[in-house]
Amino acid sequence: MSLRRLPVVAAVAAVLAVAVTLLLVVDRDRDDLAGLRIMVPNAPGSGYDVTARTVAKALEDAGLVRGVEVFNLPGAGGSVGVRRLVYERGSGSLVMLMGLGVVGSEYGRPARRLTGTTPVARLIQEPNMVVVTADSPFRTLNDLVAAWRADPPAVAVGGGSSPGGPDHLAPMLFARTIGIAPPVVRYVRYDGGGDLLAAILGKRVAFGVAGVGEYADQVRSGQLRVLAVTGPTRAAGLDAPTLREAGVDLEFTNWRGIVAPPGLSARDARALRDVVGRLVRSAAWRAALTRNGWADAYLGGPEFGRFLADETARLDSVMADLGLAPA
Repeated sequence: MSLRRLPVVAAVAAVLAVAVTLLLVVDRDRDDLAGLRIMVPNAPGSGYDVTARTVAKALEDAGLVRGVEVFNLPGAGGSVGVRRLVYERGSGSLVMLMGLGVVGSEYGRPARRLTGTTPVARLIQEPNMVVVTADSPFRTLNDLVAAWRADPPAVAVGGGSSPGGPDHLAPMLFARTIGIAPPVVRYVRYDGGGDLLAAILGKRVAFGVAGVGEYADQVRSGQLRVLAVTGPTRAAGLDAPTLREAGVDLEFTNWRGIVAPPGLSARDARALRDVVGRLVRSAAWRAALTRNGWADAYLGGPEFGRFLADETARLDSVMADLGLAPA
């Protein structure tokens, strides 16, 4: 080799060394998240479960994280999951899919453990829907309102969240708007959407309240009929009015997001927030939003933390205003 070629070879070797080093760093970061686990704090079939599995698939489809595990840990409306999350303090490989229902499950507890977790991101907002079986005597929302006003305790409503959660707050606000005192509402709580679905289909409740994305298959197949949606506009793919269109002056939407255990290192918190930030910009996630009728409500890291604090205070105020005590 001529002496004149040596500087060129050395320069190429240096560039290759830097490239290999960068690849190793990227691969190591990806490997850190390759064992990512997403905990769902209620049963399969719930809105949290649907959202968590959608997140896992979108992460894979977008090429962001490999081998994401989704597992369910139901109990106490989400409090069992919060306890597990806090127990895994410092773990950068576990996150929990949560929302207003989990905030509600901590309502009235002296130690609000959720406030100590690491906020990763708020992801979506969605309205609830009022659903009945296909053969229900309530053909319209007006039919339901008339029967409910006539005898509130006789018309049981089922929801998949604890007091303070979306499936609880929506019917309570609905009841108050039509002149029924919330404390007399016969609300039957189920631990997630799967259990609630069985109760609705088994006619153990007169109607149910759930997220619009939870029972899409049952609505499409004709097992369930949607009487109304609680958001400001009609939901795509659902032949149902909004509450306001049906004569009930109320809007209500739910949200879902991701939190991680307390005590995360700055590096682990940044890695989780960065990958979720890339996720919400991906084509795979945008397609999932459209498919499920979800609205993008992304808030990252500290902003989501401030939102959680505000939401906890708002929940206390609403529950007190409705005259409802902690469970």
